[in-house]
Amino acid sequence: MADTVIDLIQPGSSLNLGIGMPTMIIERMPPEKRVMIHSENGVLGVDGRPGPDTASPTLINAGKETIAVGKGASFFDSALSFGMIRGGHIDFCVLGGMEVDRHGNLANWMIPGKKVTGMGGAMDLVHGAKRVIVMLSHFSKSGKCKLVSQCELPLTGERVVHQVVTELGVFTITDGQFKIEQLAPGVSREQLGITPELLA
Repeated sequence: MADTVIDLIQPGSSLNLGIGMPTMIIERMPPEKRVMIHSENGVLGVDGRPGPDTASPTLINAGKETIAVGKGASFFDSALSFGMIRGGHIDFCVLGGMEVDRHGNLANWMIPGKKVTGMGGAMDLVHGAKRVIVMLSHFSKSGKCKLVSQCELPLTGERVVHQVVTELGVFTITDGQFKIEQLAPGVSREQLGITPELLA
């Protein structure tokens, strides 16, 4: 899934990665793509994971994971970081998700009745990044498809998702439908668990 997302990101782009599954991308991003990875806590130029002898407790991403930085990396305060996001200077954002619906609405920050740690920078990223890709497992633990007609969970943003990548395929939100761009080997439309009228 991470490699599939990487293929969607243009060389030389700026990229913000949400916590959880999207952080796998950092470990697989080819250096030749020259992607500058941004973290909303104030880093531009994140470059993978540090080794055990180079990890620093003061060098972390927004998910509080230790990171490494590459040549030319820069550090700045939260105001400037969110100025980059809100000013439209982040080309791609990859977020995790609990539900995405046919209109591109995203729910990714809370399940009512469970502990809430906050939405974080996601509400800014979904509106500020030029392109939003959601990377998520296709089905919930209960077996329900996460690509739905209408989100039931509290929204992170309305009409903000451009593409969805799951272990079963790649989907673009188009005219109120999930357009299948690519299916994983051996996967059929019938196995997606998406209502047929929602598929293009």
